[in-house]
Amino acid sequence: MFGIGMPELILIAVVALIVLGPKKLPDLAKSMGRAVREFKKATSELKESLQVDSEFSEVKKAFTEFESDVNKSILDDAKAVDDALARFGRAPAR
Repeated sequence: MFGIGMPELILIAVVALIVLGPKKLPDLAKSMGRAVREFKKATSELKESLQVDSEFSEVKKAFTEFESDVNKSILDDAKAVDDALARFGRAPAR
């Protein structure tokens, strides 16, 4: 935990007790607990958001590949129609 050992934590607690006094220390600890909880909640929401974004990017990639396959197929079919028309002596409609 940030490289702080038990002796350092005890020293910080004693200094806080001396500076803040025994009446304000529980309120400060409660406020710190709430702040840490909110930070963890925000962090988990951010992780979930990033996970959803990566899933959407995978779906977008699949649709892009599908679109390029469809476009290639359409172009191949159009070329085949043009070739067939050319064999019968007709000009392509385009």
